[in-house]
Amino acid sequence: MGESTARRIAGVLRESGYAALFVGGCVRDTLLGITPKDFDVATNARPEQVIARFPEAETVGAHFGVVLVRLDGVSVEVATFRSDSAYSDGRHPDRVSYEAEPRADAMRRDFTINALFQDPFSGQILDYVGGQADLREGVVRAIGDAEARFREDHLRMLRAVRFAAPFGFRIEDGTRRAMERLHGLIHKVSVERIREELLRILTEGGARRGLELMDEC
Repeated sequence: MGESTARRIAGVLRESGYAALFVGGCVRDTLLGITPKDFDVATNARPEQVIARFPEAETVGAHFGVVLVRLDGVSVEVATFRSDSAYSDGRHPDRVSYEAEPRADAMRRDFTINALFQDPFSGQILDYVGGQADLREGVVRAIGDAEARFREDHLRMLRAVRFAAPFGFRIEDGTRRAMERLHGLIHKVSVERIREELLRILTEGGARRGLELMDEC
């Protein structure tokens, strides 16, 4: 149901002249042969333009261009393509800039396997960062400079473990070395966010491998 609802939303946006693509975990899981839990849509429509087409939608991340659209009892996050500025708090960008194309949006994401886009209708994959190759090889790789990605958002270090453990993936060497150098930064993240990631590591499969990776890194 989530996929059909997300496709309907993408269709409305396209009929209005905007780009609309599936993005992130739903694309990754589909390529891995896993049924996605939910579907996210990325678009060049700005939040107010999305709301104009879905008046009941809620702006859940105004600063980040994220709108929650509910149709048929299903909620779908619709996010505007964006690029991020500096992350002075180690968790959130100080400022975002909306973008017209998905490439810039892909480059600001955490790992290559989470930065894939898919056309909801043709199934075509848009890959700007080598995410498909990393999926085939079973690799979790930070996009660009791994140390910069972890300094931006310290929680990404735990997220690397969370994505590697259930899939039996390895953490790419450069990404792993950056985690080893910067591991102390995790203490700057709120205990609530750390607890959330730990619970997912322990309950989403590969818990033992997740604990081993945390110990090693």
